[in-house]
Amino acid sequence: MQNDLFPLPETLTAALSGQFGPRFSQGESTRLQHGRDESVHQPMLPQGVVMAENSEEVALTVKLCAEHGVAIIPYGVGSSVEGHVLAPHGGISLDLSGMNRIIDIHAEDGDATVQAGVTRMQLNNALKGTGLFFPIDPGADATLGGMAATRASGTNAVRYGTMRDNVMATTTVLADGRIMKTGGRARKSSAGYDLTRLLVGSEGTLGIMTELTVKLYPIPEAITAAVCTFPDIDSAVQTVIQTIQLGVPVARIELLDPLSLSAINQFSKTSLAEAPTLFFEFHGSPASAAEQAETVQAIAGELGGTDFEWATRPEDRTRLWQARHDAYFACLQLKPGCRCFPTDVCVPISRLAECIAATNADIAQVSIPIALFGHVGDGNFHLVVLVDPENQAEMDEAAWISSRVVERAIAMEGTCTGEHGIGLGKRKYLAQEHGDVAVDTMRALKMALDPHNLLNPGKILPAAKAGCAASA
Repeated sequence: MQNDLFPLPETLTAALSGQFGPRFSQGESTRLQHGRDESVHQPMLPQGVVMAENSEEVALTVKLCAEHGVAIIPYGVGSSVEGHVLAPHGGISLDLSGMNRIIDIHAEDGDATVQAGVTRMQLNNALKGTGLFFPIDPGADATLGGMAATRASGTNAVRYGTMRDNVMATTTVLADGRIMKTGGRARKSSAGYDLTRLLVGSEGTLGIMTELTVKLYPIPEAITAAVCTFPDIDSAVQTVIQTIQLGVPVARIELLDPLSLSAINQFSKTSLAEAPTLFFEFHGSPASAAEQAETVQAIAGELGGTDFEWATRPEDRTRLWQARHDAYFACLQLKPGCRCFPTDVCVPISRLAECIAATNADIAQVSIPIALFGHVGDGNFHLVVLVDPENQAEMDEAAWISSRVVERAIAMEGTCTGEHGIGLGKRKYLAQEHGDVAVDTMRALKMALDPHNLLNPGKILPAAKAGCAASA
């Protein structure tokens, strides 16, 4: 989709060219790069791309676009899977990846302030020697701004929480170009509305976060990882449930099904058993990490878990978790040229086994390859549904199984998305999960902060019903 129906006003083009020079581009390749992500959605190109370097440049761009009624779509590295960075209404893609300065590290207070384009790996590299780390790890080396916008989490969420729990403050540009500060470095506050939490997860529809202050954590004295295989998925999931219900403070618990492990072995040149498998990681003192591992090993053994293998050396742990993080791209290689139709539901931990069992029954009814893995320590799992977007029969099967999984999760008092966000792909489920009154309230917030619907339009909110004042 070229979006040629949305040409930029010449006065805006001239203003952006004059202000940014070569950092404003309307080249086809640049627009294509910024009009696609990892989702199955067809590319939707912006009319131009601005490479911003600071909050003031973001504010100026937003103000110019607001004066001309032109949409603005924030862009990090394009690793989202729900169409967050696509431009269904054309407009300007505002690339924040050049805003990659680490502003301050307050090691004594355990926080850091960074520009939105800083990636999680960049921050952790800068923290070497401080004894601290930033734990939120969604797999991709995403920007912290993008991670905050989608309320990302990942493998460490069971112990350290999500971006919602770890963003303390923001600098945010509003839809009219004003710059707003939210939150602060104090560990708690009762001062007014919690605007930081409102922005985290808003996917760039309420404001554009340009700077973030995030929590840091001490690097554990001891870190131990382990792998355990099971005779079936249910036994593995029951091990997870009992571990969490016993209150074992495990840092990560990841589930991978046989197809995922087959893909990983081919892609990462590993030799993991191609059976239902849990990956664990334990943080703490040497004694506490060992005690956690022994407790989990005993639980797993009672449920048929075997081959409990340890990875205590840093290089072995890194290799293990890199293989896990490669799972998404490894699965894509099972069907060359395919795209992933993603799901990422999350349910109360007590319903996890039931939800996964019913999902596997659905998987058995379709012809397309589907891998299952996830951050099951907090009830979150993913399906990697491999499709050819040009094959309508495959797309129909993918849509069917996605809707089955989502509707089942919502019926179990879970959510349609544990960490990917709504974007374009899951707007239709928002009212089903939250109800019309909640969605109307979200729409009222959108109207209050972005009355002309210029900030990432078309994302999160479903189309307004007849008689409603606003539609995203």
